Amino acid sequence: MNLPALISGRLVRRYKRFLADVQLDSGECVTAHCPNTGAMTGLTDVGARVWLSRSDNPKRKYALTLELVETGSGIACIHSVRANQWVRAGIAEGVIPALSGALDVRSEVRYGEGSRADLLLNMGAQQVFVEVKAVTLHQGGGLGLFPDTVSVRATKHVQALQAVIDQNTRAALVFCVLHTGIARVAPAAAIDPVYAAALNAAAGGGVEVYAMSTHISPEGIKPDKQLPVEGI
Repeated sequence: MNLPALISGRLVRRYKRFLADVQLDSGECVTAHCPNTGAMTGLTDVGARVWLSRSDNPKRKYALTLELVETGSGIACIHSVRANQWVRAGIAEGVIPALSGALDVRSEVRYGEGSRADLLLNMGAQQVFVEVKAVTLHQGGGLGLFPDTVSVRATKHVQALQAVIDQNTRAALVFCVLHTGIARVAPAAAIDPVYAAALNAAAGGGVEVYAMSTHISPEGIKPDKQLPVEGI
């Protein structure tokens, strides 16, 4: 799946959560939107090679968006909202066999008490609610952790998934790995022990937990393969 045409440069700083200053290869210094609410640990080194997309929407305050960051252990996509489309593509391609064979796939489906599933798979006799989480926190040795900061929202999501399960309904959490240096995933118990405990409880209660890697380059991103999930 191709990305928009990207512009390369070097990261000057990321600040106020949603902003990043970048010196383009042309020498021009610009401010770009940073579409990531996490800590972005390991992804904000000064001087890191980065790639940005440009929007033609005249209503946007910042026309440029930070998309990719090169680190010493691989390239990461920090545009976490894009994870949903790659998981959807990966499911269609059979990357996660347990979720393959859907007759229909819908996005952003309401369920439970104010929850919204990233994907809903119609499997015929059953339906599967799918929550997608982007993973970029690289801990070394190929290990990726989620979340990279305390996330009350992520805990709420995993509890909602557990609550929706019945004889006609499955629930799955898919960690979409957006860092090419990550080869396995685990909950970040040291960062958010409440989330780690909730995930373990949900897995014990029937929530299926999967991880999928992606092939990332400035030319595009595509689903790669299923990865092991540890610590649950």
